[in-house]
Amino acid sequence: MILAIGVLAASCAVALEILHWKTSMIVVGILVFVYNIVMHRKWIYIAIRTFSRDMSAIWCYIKILKLTRNFTKNNWSMPDIFHQVVKKHPHKSCFLFEDETWTFQQVEDFSLRVSAVLKAQGIKRGDTVGVLMSNIPEMPATWLGTARIGGISPLINTNQTGNALLHSINIAKCDALIYGSEYENAIQEVKKEFNPAIKLFKYTRRPLNTLPNHVQVVNTPDDFASMLETTPPGKWFLSDSEGFNGKLTYIYTSGTTGLPKAAVISPSRMCFMASGVQYLGFLNTSDIIYCPMPLYHSAGGCVTVGQAFIFGCTVVIRTKFSASAYFPDCIKYKATVGHYIGEMCRYILATPPSPTDKQHTVRTVYGNGMRPIIWTDFVKRFNIKRVVEFYGATEGNANIVNVDNKTGSIGFISRIIPAIYPIAIIKVDPVTGEPVRNKHGLCELAKPNEPGVFIGKIQPNNPSRAFLGYVDKEASEKKIVRNVLSHGDSAFISGDIIISDDLGYLYFKDRTGDTFRWRGENVSTTEVESAISKCADQRDAVVYGVEV
Repeated sequence: MILAIGVLAASCAVALEILHWKTSMIVVGILVFVYNIVMHRKWIYIAIRTFSRDMSAIWCYIKILKLTRNFTKNNWSMPDIFHQVVKKHPHKSCFLFEDETWTFQQVEDFSLRVSAVLKAQGIKRGDTVGVLMSNIPEMPATWLGTARIGGISPLINTNQTGNALLHSINIAKCDALIYGSEYENAIQEVKKEFNPAIKLFKYTRRPLNTLPNHVQVVNTPDDFASMLETTPPGKWFLSDSEGFNGKLTYIYTSGTTGLPKAAVISPSRMCFMASGVQYLGFLNTSDIIYCPMPLYHSAGGCVTVGQAFIFGCTVVIRTKFSASAYFPDCIKYKATVGHYIGEMCRYILATPPSPTDKQHTVRTVYGNGMRPIIWTDFVKRFNIKRVVEFYGATEGNANIVNVDNKTGSIGFISRIIPAIYPIAIIKVDPVTGEPVRNKHGLCELAKPNEPGVFIGKIQPNNPSRAFLGYVDKEASEKKIVRNVLSHGDSAFISGDIIISDDLGYLYFKDRTGDTFRWRGENVSTTEVESAISKCADQRDAVVYGVEV
């Protein structure tokens, strides 16, 4: 560079000496332009290649900020946001489930009944009402009704039993628990260890629109279905809650050192997750979205339910995922968008070829975990026009989305305007997982094609950049790294190893911590070790994940 500057200076001097000053200024300008082209040719090349991608993402980001600014101004919680959608099209289908159709008005009416029943049972603002229900329309409608009176709903994993179930209820400090009748045995197994003050409500599902006198109503103190059937939906009222940035639900994430942790989800966090996929995935309000994902996780319960509650899309709910039924169901419900996780795609791809592979109307699929090794085969076989792969930890403060259908990518970091979205990839010690720091004590950024850990910068005064963490504050503190890019700043550290290429595209590489994937869930190896040890007369066990 010094040599190049010297040559440029000498050339300018010669031009000034032998040419007219006007001509020499033109020559100098040309020389400076050529110098910048030569010295910054890589940056210019990257800018040309990525300009369209970056501008498209920025435009979508502006729309997200505009949407959330309106919600922040009104300080709406999720029931208030949903009510605006209901007013626009009350009779439009909100949820399709088996042979049932739930309109937006019916979902709100059900949630108003829930609000009335819980209020009559003494549930008030700030109380915690656990929800242990399977994938049915009543599940999101129940936590919506709880939120209207200011309650917080931990969404409990329905696969849990025994100590794990008890832990999830206790860590959330539940004041009440609404559970599906199919989980009666699991509840009875641990009921004696509950806090005696906890209120239990059992929900036995009836077919939609079944009148109370058409069913045998068992009027027991904890019969939540009977309470709902005998309680008319009250008039709509503005939520009595902490508003857009308050607590809405708790969603459980795998603990790398033990049992699940309860991550705090606010209406603002849910809105950012859902709107990121809506805008960056180029969805629209007329879409019918097929969702076989569990509604107690953020992917199904926030991202996809959010498409209905915030944007007015129709969501198809399936009780459990079936590889052979995925695209036949999409045909049945005329779905235009499908939700996936990587393991699902492998199972679907492993099914025998069928005419239904391309008879559907699905143009876009979104989700996370689509591995590059099956990506191309999947979109080719099932004629998928766009794959919207996204990445983001439930408890985190940053999501990224593949906006331009780049095979294998989970999103990108802009190379031309990196500060526009405060995320980064930092170097970590491969053994300890601790950030690598320079002589000034700050974290070192990973270079292109160098693995590092994904972080999201925390800006406490900006709801979109705040880190809500877990109910357990000590556990939350462990996910924060300080003095990252400047002294005094902080960031959420995901623990996931990501790698970026020269154009800024990001690719998932590995997960730090002792976890493995099982049916789309992150499972703690420590928790499995504990279960095995208990069954093996307390002998030690070592559990680790392997690549499939």
